[in-house]
Amino acid sequence: MAIIHQFPGYLIRRLHQLSVSIFTQRTQEAGFDLTQLQFAVLSVVDENPEIDQAKLSILVDMDKVTIGDVVSRLETRQLIRRLIKTSDRRARTLTLTKSGKALLRDVQPHVIKIQDEILRSLSPEERFNFVSLITKACRPSD
Repeated sequence: MAIIHQFPGYLIRRLHQLSVSIFTQRTQEAGFDLTQLQFAVLSVVDENPEIDQAKLSILVDMDKVTIGDVVSRLETRQLIRRLIKTSDRRARTLTLTKSGKALLRDVQPHVIKIQDEILRSLSPEERFNFVSLITKACRPSD
């Protein structure tokens, strides 16, 4: 086994590749055209109606430029609506359209199943421990 197979950074990148591949394949098979990041954006906007893009980028842990591109694509597909914020006319708030809510509702059960497939080689207890540890590893250090 090559030494890189013992490096967390390499293994995290590899798991990300597997995650993206499984997500893309399974959602396409189910008839959805959606990336993991688009799903995350739709989910966060659904949970935070009238959120602004700056806050969205923080909650999704993605830079503002990338979030702006994703939001633009979702807006073009009429899944998200950008509205001028009443308290600050320079800012825009985001809400899901009816189509966005329907897509999120329809794809969610598939995405939940996909999570099990991503970690299929782990037992339920190992999955719980893995998610706990990776969540801890993702927290900013004090």
